[in-house]
Amino acid sequence: MPKPKPETGALAAGGLAAILASSCCLGPLALVTLGLSGAWIGRLTALEPFRPLFLTASLAALGFAWHRLYRRGAPCRPDELCARPRVRAAYGAVFWLVAALVLVAFGFPYALPLFY
Repeated sequence: MPKPKPETGALAAGGLAAILASSCCLGPLALVTLGLSGAWIGRLTALEPFRPLFLTASLAALGFAWHRLYRRGAPCRPDELCARPRVRAAYGAVFWLVAALVLVAFGFPYALPLFY
């Protein structure tokens, strides 16, 4: 089986960092919207001081993934996973999905007052 490329790890790291960055603000709202409640949801605001760190990590991971997906000049060997067009298209789709998630994580605290 072909070995996955570093783009997969970078995209996963970027997505995880974006989720962690939005967990202080967007997480409680999403959980309450889904019908989950409890006093423990209020403790998610303790992650707010770490938000800049998570956003920086997500931007770094997305930058690395973008470089590996779009700026890299070396073609894949035929036995590598990235040589398959469907896998390459899936990497691109996941990249833009994670980029949108990071954009939401950046803008949500500023747009939040518009909803109240």
